Amino acid sequence: MHPHDLNQDLQTLSRQIARRRQALLWLAGAGGMTLLGCGGGGNSDANASETTPGTGGSGSTCSVIPEETAGPYPGDGSNSSNGSIANALALSGIVRSDIRSSFAGATAVAGGIPMTVTLTLVNTNGSCAALAGYAVYLWHCDAGGRYSMYSNGVTGENFLRGVQQADANGQVTFTTIVPGCYSGRMPHMHFEVYRSGTAATSYTNKIKTSQLALPTEICRTVYNSTALYSASVANFAAISFNTDNVFSDGVTTQLASVTGTLAAGYAATLVVGVAA
Repeated sequence: MHPHDLNQDLQTLSRQIARRRQALLWLAGAGGMTLLGCGGGGNSDANASETTPGTGGSGSTCSVIPEETAGPYPGDGSNSSNGSIANALALSGIVRSDIRSSFAGATAVAGGIPMTVTLTLVNTNGSCAALAGYAVYLWHCDAGGRYSMYSNGVTGENFLRGVQQADANGQVTFTTIVPGCYSGRMPHMHFEVYRSGTAATSYTNKIKTSQLALPTEICRTVYNSTALYSASVANFAAISFNTDNVFSDGVTTQLASVTGTLAAGYAATLVVGVAA
């Protein structure tokens, strides 16, 4: 299990309460229209979400993506591992598209079912215009639920971490693997948004921290396909979006659309709204 400390849990709870209040204010101003994706439902599916499972959300709305915790394993200079500051952003080679391998002298490669992740950055304060030139730092756990730089056995590795600068369409694309499911959390990826590639050297420069969620049916299929994800099967069966401490207040703007197959790999896409 990857526990969060008390301060992180309190910060997460505070953000969830604030977001629920914002949703209620939106409802009041919209004359009682229903806002999808907020709060838990009565679905009995252990991994049920408020968005159609299996394919993910459309990611086509221009809404500000929620601020979320970076968790205990960001590797962005905000905390330490093994007695020293853990900052992958300061390493030569962090700017890359394929993040499956370690770099800067580390050599391990993360195995798993391939997945490309394309995030489209848009300005919610500017008619959903593309945020060309902005940058994204993406990181997540491996198939066994371990985070490079922090978890036992991989503290000397830095795989599944990388930075990309957005193109003219505001898009960044990473080649990675489907993350595993560790105890207590739904499968997810972390990311931070920066105003430029040159700014993506320390957490002090970030303008947004959030998380990407994955459709339940895709995860279930992947976890039952190979022994690499054997620990994820039981962990995934014991958690749901409704009980996850980050996604329990809704994943409408964070649930990626996913296409593909086990044989060919998967492609995940998500529009990331930022009040730039």
